[in-house]
Order: sequence, then C-alpha cells, then structure tokens
Amino acid sequence: MIRLLDIRDTPLSVEEVLAAVGSHAAGGTTLFVGTVREQDHGKAVTKLSYSAHPSAIDELRRVAEKVAADFPVTALAAVHRVGDLELGDIAVIVAVACPHRGEAFEASRRLIDDLKSQVPIWKHQVFADGSTEWVGACE
Repeated sequence: MIRLLDIRDTPLSVEEVLAAVGSHAAGGTTLFVGTVREQDHGKAVTKLSYSAHPSAIDELRRVAEKVAADFPVTALAAVHRVGDLELGDIAVIVAVACPHRGEAFEASRRLIDDLKSQVPIWKHQVFADGSTEWVGACE
C-alpha cells in the first residue's frame, strides 16, 4: 500500500504522486502540497533550502508504515524536496487513498504532521532583512 516514498533534489510532481495512489478500492483520496511561501513569522523570505539527514528516508518509511497500520489505507505516497527552493516551489507532497473520505483526510493529516515532526529534514530560511532561521523536524 506504500506506493511512493522519496526525498529528492529535483522538482516534485503532483501528477506523479496522485497517480501513485490511484486505487479502485478507494472512495476518498487526499493530496497535500506544501509550497515555499513569501513570508514566515511576518518576515519576507528571500531564499529557502532543505537538508536531510541520511536516515531521513528510513524515518519517512517508519512514519508511513505507522499511518498505514493505523488507518484503512489502500495507497499512500510522500515525497520531500531538498536543496535550494524558490518562492512557490513545491517542498512536500503527501497523498493517501482510503475507502472513505473521512479516513483519507485523517490519515493524510497524520502523515504530513508526523513527517514534519519526526523525519530529520531541516529548513534554512533567509529573510529580506538578512537574518536567517533554521527550522527542524523532530521538534
């Protein structure tokens, strides 16, 4: 049921992730796309970069397996980008297919929340005022 998991330094594809979770057993499919926004904490963002620990893909698999065990998932996919990103670029995509929409929404929410809190991927933001900030997973 886990159809696609990856951490990539190339642009992510919504179409690829959505196709990966296609299932005739699913009555509901949710897709979350996280993009680079132009501000954070009220400060203008000019650059952003993601870095991942070598264990990140293993931790992503652990998170995905837990979601698949806790919900009636028929298909699941998650990809995260690393490297330098521009405003509007896609940083992360998760998709979950389940028999019913409510389950798909809940499983998708858990997948993205657990990915952000447990997978060792760090975001380095550079602001217009010259300040920087590291935001990490495993908070």
